[in-house]
Amino acid sequence: QVQLVESGGGSVQAGGSLNLSCTVSGYIGRVTYMAWFRRQAPGKEHEGVAAIEKDGRAHYADFAKGRFTATEDNANNTLFLNMNNLKPEDSATYFCAIRWRGGDPLSPREYVIWGQGTQVTVSS
Repeated sequence: QVQLVESGGGSVQAGGSLNLSCTVSGYIGRVTYMAWFRRQAPGKEHEGVAAIEKDGRAHYADFAKGRFTATEDNANNTLFLNMNNLKPEDSATYFCAIRWRGGDPLSPREYVIWGQGTQVTVSS
């Protein structure tokens, strides 16, 4: 059974940095995308942050460009999100997810396996 476990969240001041990790256990084969989403409040839709294709190409939401970097360690089945110059509006629960279908990489649709999330809080 495939499981995703996020870590690395925490509380920082505006302008600070955090590095999130997502460890994948179980056999996943050749996924189409591995991605990071965030949800700023319970009940709100997951918002795409960054997604990595199987060939390593990364896609970013506009708010993430220039501040966030998504990478993956294929050998260890781990996905990373390096976040710099954090802003209070980046406060959210961050999730990693994987999918095996094409389409919009930053849409939560078609992502079938999700982690439990890690909380990021940015104070002004």
